[in-house]
Amino acid sequence: MGIFDTVTDALAGSTGTAPGAAGDDGSEGAYWCDDCGVRVRDVDVDDEGLDRDAEGTPTCPDCGDAMRFARATGGDCAC
Repeated sequence: MGIFDTVTDALAGSTGTAPGAAGDDGSEGAYWCDDCGVRVRDVDVDDEGLDRDAEGTPTCPDCGDAMRFARATGGDCAC
């Protein structure tokens, strides 16, 4: 296989959506703790066992403060 075919194949493979990417599992974003830098995807909050405040917002497992929700943009995760 020539270099042209190798590059063409590599570029063709980069356009697919990775398994678990936002959008195919119902995720709309992630919860963040700005002080601690903790990030938990919205679909993983219950699996992680995070507590919630009176409004239902997940609290940071490290400091206990309410986490901020950030929406995912496009097809990528809310990183």
